[in-house]
Amino acid sequence: MGMNEVMQVLHIIALIIFCVVLIIRAKPLLVNHQVTAFSLNTPKSLVGFQHLALTIVVLTGMVLLYQKQFQMQSWFYAKIILFLVMLSAFAKAFKKDTTIMLIQRRAGLVIGSVAFISILGLVWLKPVFG
Repeated sequence: MGMNEVMQVLHIIALIIFCVVLIIRAKPLLVNHQVTAFSLNTPKSLVGFQHLALTIVVLTGMVLLYQKQFQMQSWFYAKIILFLVMLSAFAKAFKKDTTIMLIQRRAGLVIGSVAFISILGLVWLKPVFG
């Protein structure tokens, strides 16, 4: 197994870990009818796994880009923008601030999830623009 395949496997494993942790962290926002300080308390291990997974995704993505001599397809730029949208939306959804309403948190969760699914769709379809 070459270095490229190892990086791709690490990238995919990190994405799977991110998905699992995201679902676990999103459950209180979807089930509860009001946000309390207790419902915002997530075990630090889950937050750590989420941050670790996203860090691994970014680092392995940069290594994979380097291995391709930074030759990017046009859809790659859309993927980067959607990744930033996803990060921003999830940061809003999971922020430990009791002044953020539940509907805003759920909207952040929906926007982030749509961005994440769109990234996966771009990677799977690899569209050709122009």
